[in-house]
Amino acid sequence: MMMTGATDRENAVLQILEDLGVAYERIEIDPEYADTAAFCEHYDYPLERSANAIVVATKRGEKRYAACLALATTRLDVNHTVRRLMDGKRLSFASSDDAIAVTGMEIGGVTPLNLPDDLPLFVDRAVMDLDWIIVGSGSRNSKIKLSPAIFEKIPSASIIDGLAAVPDPR
Repeated sequence: MMMTGATDRENAVLQILEDLGVAYERIEIDPEYADTAAFCEHYDYPLERSANAIVVATKRGEKRYAACLALATTRLDVNHTVRRLMDGKRLSFASSDDAIAVTGMEIGGVTPLNLPDDLPLFVDRAVMDLDWIIVGSGSRNSKIKLSPAIFEKIPSASIIDGLAAVPDPR
């Protein structure tokens, strides 16, 4: 489905959703509000319904990457769970340049829905407990509201218990 005003990346995401028969809503936004907290505040969406796609990289040896999807109100357990999943000694969040190179998407627009086939996608189980979430669209121009059940249909996605946790308020 080609949408007027959508980027090529967004149209590819929308086509995936159409092909999978997934109900969704495309929310057009001002790119200035693409970062999660700014988006939620400006457009009055609950932060606990937003999920961030975050690219993580190994730091030693041959660089490997994975995408992780976690609720905006949680923090990835990079030092334990993600490190174990990636079988790496040391991990870090991918730099903005690396994330763009690996996904083809700008920070604030990275979507878990149109990642390269060879990039694993780890989805925190808490994401799956909701009936709908907001994710990036592949562009800073929009967000996508959909059911997280889609991640059960994506071959590169693995649902992981304990991928992220609510941060300690201290």
